[in-house]
Amino acid sequence: MRLNDATPAQWDALRKKAPAIEKTGLEAWMQAAHEEAEEIMDNVNRPTHYNTGNIECIEAIEESMSSVAFKGYLKGNCMKYLWRYDYKGKQVEDLQKAGWYLQKLTAMVTEENN
Repeated sequence: MRLNDATPAQWDALRKKAPAIEKTGLEAWMQAAHEEAEEIMDNVNRPTHYNTGNIECIEAIEESMSSVAFKGYLKGNCMKYLWRYDYKGKQVEDLQKAGWYLQKLTAMVTEENN
């Protein structure tokens, strides 16, 4: 059975059989620091690894392509994040990224149709 195929009843039974271990001391501090760092970094709207230099990566990609090619790029990225959101362990973030690309595609198509 795959992990994602487990039913809520199976998860509840597992929680009763093997309860979660409480984090204390250094582990709790490290977890809190990690969560705070994730809040500061915006991996969806302004990922730091795409913002080095004077131009954002997405802007350079858009400038290097025709309108049709760039819309295909945006559509492909929507599909990529929707395809894998359930497998990487960052479901919400991947769905937000798919939404980001869809919003950019929608804005572009809206502007072209006005």
